[in-house]
Amino acid sequence: MTSFSQPNRRLVLEALASAAGLAVLPVRAQSGWPNKPVRIVVPFAAGGTTDILARAIAPELSKAFGQQFIVDNRAGAGGNVGAEIVAKSPADGYTLLMGTVGTHGINRALYEKMPYDPIKDFAPVTLVAGVPNVMVMQTEKARTLGINNVADFVKYAKAHPGKVNMASSGNGTSIHLAGELFKSMTGTYMVHFPYRGSGPALLDMVGGTMDVMFDNLPSSMPQIKAGKLKALAVTSRQRSAAMPDVPTIEEAASIKGFDATSWFGLLAPAGTPADIVNRIQQEVAKSLNTPAIKEKMLAQGAIPSGNTPAEFARHIDAEHKKWAQVVKVSGAKVD
Repeated sequence: MTSFSQPNRRLVLEALASAAGLAVLPVRAQSGWPNKPVRIVVPFAAGGTTDILARAIAPELSKAFGQQFIVDNRAGAGGNVGAEIVAKSPADGYTLLMGTVGTHGINRALYEKMPYDPIKDFAPVTLVAGVPNVMVMQTEKARTLGINNVADFVKYAKAHPGKVNMASSGNGTSIHLAGELFKSMTGTYMVHFPYRGSGPALLDMVGGTMDVMFDNLPSSMPQIKAGKLKALAVTSRQRSAAMPDVPTIEEAASIKGFDATSWFGLLAPAGTPADIVNRIQQEVAKSLNTPAIKEKMLAQGAIPSGNTPAEFARHIDAEHKKWAQVVKVSGAKVD
């Protein structure tokens, strides 16, 4: 009797099924994914916007797929540490990245050497949300220094060059680049202190160790509402619906064309089966469209998306071009 190898046996069975007029399901659709927990790597410390958004969608995906989607914080090198972990993980749908404008829009232009290729090493899944950044100071410090708005801050920074400490969530993040762009466009000099995420940076902001930060709005929002941080301006072209009374930097200091917004999206290792990528995208889009999740994100200043993998891929490509120019114009360097 002739024996067949596993691949040959599959091909013969598929041919017989096709001849009989039966539908043939793709092998990967029969794999039963997911049959174990799925990891979402967040390339920053807990408490920042990347972490907040990952923890907002993880329970929804857990319910949709009947398996736990676990958030795993792997901070370092402006998001490069966590992104590299995912880039080098098996393309089986069990490891995802909550990527950012830093990991997939800025870092390649900022770092001389990258441990991964943000285009070739990933399969875009979906853009989760876009957010403006917000320029904040500790409320009591701003009052003591007589800083009520962006114009006051620029005046103070110019009078004290090199004595203003600027916190960020890490080298290469949009928070860092927003600050560098601000320095470039205002002619000010501030000392950059990169942290391993917005969470630890905000602790020092509230504690008064740091002077200013251009943080993602969702992570700073609780401290702004609590009165511990003072919002001087948002970094987007338009005001945020979550804080309509806070001006844009362009409005507040006549800095024409200032725009430094952030975004966050799910990505998988390159080669992840398309049906798995599409299923995740569809469930994320569905959850982002539910009133509870949508209203929560909008209240935090995030604008939910859920676009298709192809749309997200085009978005990433456009962001590469935009931020490469920002890095060049601002003269930003990795400290």
